[in-house]
Amino acid sequence: MRSSLRQALVLAAGLAGCVAACNAASAAPLLCDRGVPMTAAQQDRLLRFAAIVKQALDGSGREVALVARSGLDLQRFGIRYSHAGVSLQASGNGPWSVRQLYFACEEGRPRLYDQGMAGFVLGTSRPEIGYISAVLLPAAPGAGLARAALDDPLAVRLLAPRYSANAHAFGLRYQNCNQWVMEMLAAAWGSLGEGDDLRPQAQRWLAANGYAPEPVDVGSHLLMAAGAFVPWVHYDDHPEEDRFALKLRVSLPASIEAFVREHVPGAERIELCHDGRQAVVRRGWAPVAEGCRPEAGDEVIALD
Repeated sequence: MRSSLRQALVLAAGLAGCVAACNAASAAPLLCDRGVPMTAAQQDRLLRFAAIVKQALDGSGREVALVARSGLDLQRFGIRYSHAGVSLQASGNGPWSVRQLYFACEEGRPRLYDQGMAGFVLGTSRPEIGYISAVLLPAAPGAGLARAALDDPLAVRLLAPRYSANAHAFGLRYQNCNQWVMEMLAAAWGSLGEGDDLRPQAQRWLAANGYAPEPVDVGSHLLMAAGAFVPWVHYDDHPEEDRFALKLRVSLPASIEAFVREHVPGAERIELCHDGRQAVVRRGWAPVAEGCRPEAGDEVIALD
């Protein structure tokens, strides 16, 4: 049971990349009561990596990007990215700040938060290696998403009162940070109506347009039982057949990217990573190899 609990905590913390007692100037801890200690050299390299990310976004010629970052090592679950947000070149918080949902630990509820790109990059639990993905949107869909994301009343209407790291993608009881992004896309592109039922409308639009998040394979019933020890993990919103099959339909950045790639002609992707020594910049939809290993055509930038 101890091993299963440890795995459950890893999975839950990874899915809960938006759990934070947030502070705009510092890295956001993935677990409410634990920060991520970094050396001065690690912080310096991550800040340089953040500058490379902003430079790549500036050079894209686009004004809106869906960005995602890696967190804990979740490769055993087939997950590289756990947390996504909307990055806006014209953000009032600073160029390429990320509007995102996070879970305010002290308040015990989800909140919306604008965070500079440096803070977004620093919000990792693995300072020795990290990945950032940016899906760049063409002018028209990008402008629509920017208007929706900056519409504070609309953004708040899409915010569920309760948070769950593994929220069911088509459930209304809870919400995670990535599900808020998906529902924001529906509000931006789906011409939804007024009223208090905005989230149900958004989910109906997503389902009608083929949104189908890849199920997360939990692996064992014991692992699910261990998840009961994690306060921001819930299973009561998932259909019984999904729980028995140990495959939970949860919104993750990979599903967001797949949806946008299919539905937004002209969307482009940049993936950036670092291994503490160098940064790698790849343009295109093919993922960077594990370990941040560059291949032909990638740009390599020294961090030392």
